[in-house]
Amino acid sequence: MTKINYKIKFLSDWHIGSGLGAGAETDAEIIKSSDGLPYIPGKTIKGLLKNACHDIADINESKISKETINQIFGKYAYKTDKSDAGSAFFGNATICIDESKEIIENGLQEYLFKNISSTAIDENTGIASHKRLRYMEVCMPITLNGSIEIDQKHLEAIALACKWVRHIGVNRNRGLGRCTITII
Repeated sequence: MTKINYKIKFLSDWHIGSGLGAGAETDAEIIKSSDGLPYIPGKTIKGLLKNACHDIADINESKISKETINQIFGKYAYKTDKSDAGSAFFGNATICIDESKEIIENGLQEYLFKNISSTAIDENTGIASHKRLRYMEVCMPITLNGSIEIDQKHLEAIALACKWVRHIGVNRNRGLGRCTITII
C-alpha cells in the first residue's frame, strides 16, 4: 500500500452536513471536530472519488475500468446483501495541524462559518412558500488536507478522479462547494 496526500482547496463557501440543526438559528450545521473545526469524513471523500471514477468509466472505460473501481472502492452485491471491501483507505480531510493550532489557540473557530438563508418557491405563484425559510451554516473557502492508502497500481485512477471532482457538499448546483483536489 502507498500513502498519498492530497489537498482540497475550496473556491467558494461550502457545506458538508452533520445532520444537526441549532434550533431557530440554523437548520443545517456543518460537521465539525470536537475542537469546532470543519472537516470532511473519509467516507465522503471515498464516495466522491468513487462517483468520479464511475463517471470517467462511463465516458471512457479504457481510462478506468469497472473492475478497477471495484478493486479500489469495493463492491456491494445487492442480491446477496454482502459486500466486498475495497483495497483503499480514505482518511478525513482536515485543516493542517499548524493552522488548526493557531485557530484553536486564538479562539477563531466561529469566524470560519456564516449562515445563509434559502426558501422554497411555489411553482404556481412564484412566491416564497409559507414557513419554508431555512438557514444553513456554511464554511468559508479554506484548504483541507487528507490522505489515501492505496495500491500503487491504482494511483493513476485516483489522480484522475481527483481532477474530475469540481464541487463537494450540498447546493453544488447553486455555487457552493466549488473546489480543486490536488495530489501532493
